[in-house]
Amino acid sequence: MQPTLFGTLQWTVSSLTRYIREALESDAQLQDVWVRGEVSNLSRPPSGHLYFTLKDSGASLRCVVWRSGVSKLGAELHDGLAVAAHGRIGVYEGGGQYQLYTDGVHAAGEGELYQEFLRRKSALEAEGLFAAERKRQLPGLPRRIGIVTSPTGAALQDVLNTLGRRMPMLEANIAPSQVQGTEAPAQLIRALERLNRSTPPPDVILLVRGGGSIEDLWAFNDEGLVRAVVKSAVPVVAGVGHETDFTLVDFAADVRAPTPTAAAEVATPTTLDQMVGAAEDSRLRLESAIMELMGGLGSMVTGAAQTLQFRSPASRIRNDLQRVDESGRRIESAARQWVKLRAEALDGWGRRLEALSPLSVLGRGYAVVTRQEDGAIVRKVAQAQDRISVRVSDGSFEAEVGGERA
Repeated sequence: MQPTLFGTLQWTVSSLTRYIREALESDAQLQDVWVRGEVSNLSRPPSGHLYFTLKDSGASLRCVVWRSGVSKLGAELHDGLAVAAHGRIGVYEGGGQYQLYTDGVHAAGEGELYQEFLRRKSALEAEGLFAAERKRQLPGLPRRIGIVTSPTGAALQDVLNTLGRRMPMLEANIAPSQVQGTEAPAQLIRALERLNRSTPPPDVILLVRGGGSIEDLWAFNDEGLVRAVVKSAVPVVAGVGHETDFTLVDFAADVRAPTPTAAAEVATPTTLDQMVGAAEDSRLRLESAIMELMGGLGSMVTGAAQTLQFRSPASRIRNDLQRVDESGRRIESAARQWVKLRAEALDGWGRRLEALSPLSVLGRGYAVVTRQEDGAIVRKVAQAQDRISVRVSDGSFEAEVGGERA
């Protein structure tokens, strides 16, 4: 068929392959799958990665194990080995083929237990026991941690060492239990219940044990234990086995950690050093805030003081005092001027009085005659007596009246 200018969308090989990869990798079911088959075409190139094909009577599937995950597979692979491989489906665009990126492998001898595992997982998942929405957030700064594990296992020492390194002030409450064998599920359940009933209860519970085969870990696939984990009033962190090991408790726990050590790390997201660092940061921020606040308050106080000084009655009092001083100076000046004027006037009056004074007349040769007996001024001859006083310009003298009086 001849293509037309306005024909349907034409894919390039790259764009179509990329679209298929994105479609497969966005399918949640294909990102957590177990696939059974027989190993063939096993290849170990110098890169350290592992390549093999899983096949059965009707099809084959290319598988890849990255170098970092080879040591964690859980089984030694060889051609012809029947296995169940866990991983996610993706597409290798360069080769245009879909493949299983594998992170765990169980030998076929574990097939019956694995089928029972899948049956229980499906039933419990249908009840909603593994639902993400019912899982609780762990406390950011726990004070007490409960540990359910074997008292003699290496997992307990790994957890205690990790907790002691990260947060040595933590209180660890150990609830010992078997972690393997027929009696283990019941003991694990009682240990969980004992921690939940303790006073005060822990802030988080670690349910841990080291790695092993599917038979070794089977106690953690017990339905009763799963329900006890879901029922726990305290958040539970499951750290069972190695990174590639999965149990039903992992799905039921609030948080799944790949190892016991990782469970202790997950339960203590903040270390002592981080707390000290955070406290120092807080101290510096508080100190900076206080200095900034004090600077602002200082500016406010300075402004208020200036405003108070501007509006203070002391300023008006000082101004009034200055006006009093100026008024005093003006009064003093006016008084001096008044005194001067009065003095000048008095001097004028003195001069006029002096001009009119009898003493001035005496200075011109006149005299004032008074009678001695009564001091009366003699104005007429008839008033003269025998004894008289005569005052002239420079003094007075007494005299007797004699002769005829005309």
